[in-house]
Amino acid sequence: MTSRERIKTALEHREPDRIPLDLGGTESSGMIAVAYNRLRDLLGLGKGETQIIDVYQQVVKIEGDVRSYLEIDTVPLINEPLEWQSWTLPDGSSSHIPALWKTEKTADGYHIVRDNTGKIIARMPAGSYYFESLNPPLTKIDTVSGLNDFAEVIAAFDWPSFTDEPLSSIAARAHKLHETTDYAVVANLQFHLLAAGQLLRGYENFMTDLMLNKPLAEALLAMLADAYIERCDRYFDEVGGSVDVVLVNDDLGTQQGPMLSPKIYREMLFPLEKRLFSHIKKRSGASLLFHSCGAVREFIPDLIEAGVDALNPVQVSAAGMESSALKRDFGDAITFWGGGCDTQSVLCRGTKQEVRDEVKRRIGDFAPGGGFVFTQVHNIQPDVPPENIMAMYEAFMDARKY
Repeated sequence: MTSRERIKTALEHREPDRIPLDLGGTESSGMIAVAYNRLRDLLGLGKGETQIIDVYQQVVKIEGDVRSYLEIDTVPLINEPLEWQSWTLPDGSSSHIPALWKTEKTADGYHIVRDNTGKIIARMPAGSYYFESLNPPLTKIDTVSGLNDFAEVIAAFDWPSFTDEPLSSIAARAHKLHETTDYAVVANLQFHLLAAGQLLRGYENFMTDLMLNKPLAEALLAMLADAYIERCDRYFDEVGGSVDVVLVNDDLGTQQGPMLSPKIYREMLFPLEKRLFSHIKKRSGASLLFHSCGAVREFIPDLIEAGVDALNPVQVSAAGMESSALKRDFGDAITFWGGGCDTQSVLCRGTKQEVRDEVKRRIGDFAPGGGFVFTQVHNIQPDVPPENIMAMYEAFMDARKY
């Protein structure tokens, strides 16, 4: 089978010739830049470009030599910058970030980024590996009418200005990937709803809105959904049928349970998700991959009803996310795209043998009957030894055949 056929077969809940592998097909199934450089060193591949495609998480675009070495089945379709600039990582190694991500160094060692009004919108504390978002633009808005002054900000959410590649260029890349490679092309559309409200209003404000200012929350969510549907139409007018999987995101879970009550979710978010997801699938003709961290077991039936075909990252260490039970209860209706190795404790702190045992266990739970794409839980972090990364992939290669 080709990589594309392998992914599609798994998504159809049939067993392909071997378990498909994703690394970096999405911005939540890849590697942080520091970990990526260390893996390249271990593999003897030499210095790469190390282009950071998610500046907040510092996630890199997986290069062709790594994709070939590990026999990865996916390739991402992402919004890229027209120009890159050099960026030194916290461990001193080199990388590249979008040229429009203009950073300043403060006296206390912070890296900060300002918007075009001079307001600080992101910062990386000294010694940190990540940027954090600051100064939500809608913090002071408390009425529905006030949202109109920020219509352009809301409509542009999830399409950051520092990734200034035109849609025509993204489409050309999509067509080339689909026509000249056998990889499964994953369009990273993201399209957050809950997280967008949190980042635009501020976490505390928006979670309170969902309970105490429902008209504002409903109006903001509706504006986001409308904007995403319009963007989806423009996107697939250009990209057409050159993608195999579409990624959408929204973190609904915490470590111990849902981030919001299922009642509020079903009242405020689910109808918009169902409308949005249906539109994406109709326009793209592709499978829908939904990313949510945490304990989301209670939401899985809703996600299936909303049209989700696959769930990522399958955080097996969260409450209620035991792999064997998930497969037993939902394995005939949703594909598990992740869960291949626990990254919270095993991959980062386990021995190589413990990593191998973890991979064997998760494959044994998730793989039978298809409906499984192997990837670790979320992105590989800087504290993961490269030897453990390779122990994971070697164990996967040993167990990937059906």
